[in-house]
Amino acid sequence: MGNARTRGPSKRAADAFSHIGAGGPRLAGERSTIVPSPAGAHVESTFDLLTLALLPAVPPRAAREILLRGSLAQALERPGPHAGLLGPAALAALRSGTARRAAEAELRRADALGMRIVGRDEGAYPPWLRRVHAPPPVLWVRGSLVEGEGEKAVAVVGARAATGLGLAFARALSRDLAAAGLTVVSGLARGIDTHAHRGALDARGRTVAVLGSGLDRLYPEENAALAGEIERGGAVVSEFPPGTGPWKQNFPRRNRVIAGWGSAVVVVEAGAKSGALSTARAALDEGREVMAVPGHPSQANADGTNGLIRDGAALVRGAGDVLSELGIPAEREILRCVAGRPADPVLSALPPGDAASIDDIQARCGVALPALLARLAELEVAGEVARLSGALFVRR
Repeated sequence: MGNARTRGPSKRAADAFSHIGAGGPRLAGERSTIVPSPAGAHVESTFDLLTLALLPAVPPRAAREILLRGSLAQALERPGPHAGLLGPAALAALRSGTARRAAEAELRRADALGMRIVGRDEGAYPPWLRRVHAPPPVLWVRGSLVEGEGEKAVAVVGARAATGLGLAFARALSRDLAAAGLTVVSGLARGIDTHAHRGALDARGRTVAVLGSGLDRLYPEENAALAGEIERGGAVVSEFPPGTGPWKQNFPRRNRVIAGWGSAVVVVEAGAKSGALSTARAALDEGREVMAVPGHPSQANADGTNGLIRDGAALVRGAGDVLSELGIPAEREILRCVAGRPADPVLSALPPGDAASIDDIQARCGVALPALLARLAELEVAGEVARLSGALFVRR
């Protein structure tokens, strides 16, 4: 597979999804090789890109059009010809020098807060994200960015109010994908996103959290510890400057970054109006693969995922399906052995996403009942297995 995917979603799938709402490694702090951006003929400085990003009331598509017109430095110095894209507030900020001073202050503030600001034309900037229709001019980053990441990065997203079964499946799926060497990208939200990040961490793999707020305004707040864990081996990123709250209008923009970061989006659970569907729509718009986990028709959280599958999305039963869809060979057994651990007969009797009773588990693994109950208790305490209502167990 090359840098650009030659196999995209079918026209039937793209048309059918039209009802969905629109919307070695190098660390980010290291000196990067500057490479030309496909958005225009000029390589722009990160400072100029930051100035553009901070201008008031300039949306991503307007910023893209300005970059397509030529030198950004010249546009910022002489903004008059771009008045139709910039608007009165941005024009006033540029002409008064306020815009430049704001960018200088933001560089100092980011440094004080332990953040990096990575420009679109830096080598550390995610290359697949750079190729979306309107990439963020800059990203605020905590943690590390891996140069060239994208070919083996997959977004795992879904409902905030997810079922226990959906949460367990998302965690197991992400763990297995990370164990196979993929980067798991998600949005740090409650529900499926949280469990996708935790699954990747379970495998000591890499995960990236994309926020719809500033990095100093983590949302939800209870995921602050999780964000800290992610930073140690992955990255927490945002296109919004510090101080930006988790406002509703930010999340479609956040979703396009999640969709554009890598090669595919997997939706685990989503109702008919779930925000995860806007991530799927963004992925389709950018020619990325869209996959979905099926659910029972009686479950409201399956309406969106089942609709995606009906309209052409690849069906996902486990990590093997994702790897197969992307053409990535599974070089090791990932469904029964994670990160080199030998298979556990009780865990092996609980494939990801399969809730089972004690009788069912015993029939599959052949372990005597007293030993089975003891082992299930150990696995539950270790967080490997969750107990559901109705005396059912599910693998996390």
